[in-house]
Amino acid sequence: MNSRSFALFALFMVQLLYGLNYTIAKTVMNENYIKPFGFVLLRVAGATLLFWLMSLFLPKQKIDRKDFIKFFVAAVFGVVVNMLFFFKGLEFTSPIHASSIMIIVPIVILVLSAIFLNEKITPLKITGVVLGLIGALILTLYGKSARAGDNVPLGNLLIFLNAISYSIYVILIKKLTAKYHPFTFIKWLFLFGLIMLIPFGYNDLQDVKWQTFTPYTTFSVLFVIIGATFGTYLFNPLALNKLKASTVGIFIYLQTVIAGLFALAMGVDFIDSLKITAMVVIFL
Repeated sequence: MNSRSFALFALFMVQLLYGLNYTIAKTVMNENYIKPFGFVLLRVAGATLLFWLMSLFLPKQKIDRKDFIKFFVAAVFGVVVNMLFFFKGLEFTSPIHASSIMIIVPIVILVLSAIFLNEKITPLKITGVVLGLIGALILTLYGKSARAGDNVPLGNLLIFLNAISYSIYVILIKKLTAKYHPFTFIKWLFLFGLIMLIPFGYNDLQDVKWQTFTPYTTFSVLFVIIGATFGTYLFNPLALNKLKASTVGIFIYLQTVIAGLFALAMGVDFIDSLKITAMVVIFL
């Protein structure tokens, strides 16, 4: 497998793991095992530990002092804002809504890539940006959830803001991934993120009643930490190192398919004409 093929495989794994993450994480939060901010702190703490442990067995790479501020800013958008808004938004909305809104990420990345990375943008791409935003707004303003306690407009808005934050993160790390090995980059990114997340999630994590966890709950939490966090944040820089930022963004369209099918199979979401219309507009 050549480097480009491996990068494309890494991208597919990111979308598969994150597509499953929507339903699994929402189920854990909806059943009140862990509150959103506590869950974010737990997943980042677990992934940080894994990244630093693995780095012990890899060659060391020195970080330029001027780049530490870039790591910090990337952690703000890629770990703190991204994850807090995503998990809080997912608490209030449905997996299909969340995954559908997240596919505006390639649209935002396309615009930011043109501005900051000088990737070419055309009138056809601008038309795509407008259609994608219209589809996301349809879901945000008019979408409904199968769960009575959900606050869909608020949840969708938070997911929308999370998508913008993640897009900014992808642009910020493009040059860093070309300069540093993924493990060198990610371990520092998560360490900075963990420090910033402690004030937000500490109290929620203190309230977790670990003794009430079922085997499925334990599996779900481990999946979010190891698969949807450690795995996806490891694979993404590997892909960015070989591919354009806009190419990485386009693969997010797979998330909607995977998340939607898994949510329907698990019986935690439903499909209706409004969701179909909005998704068609975004895909178009």
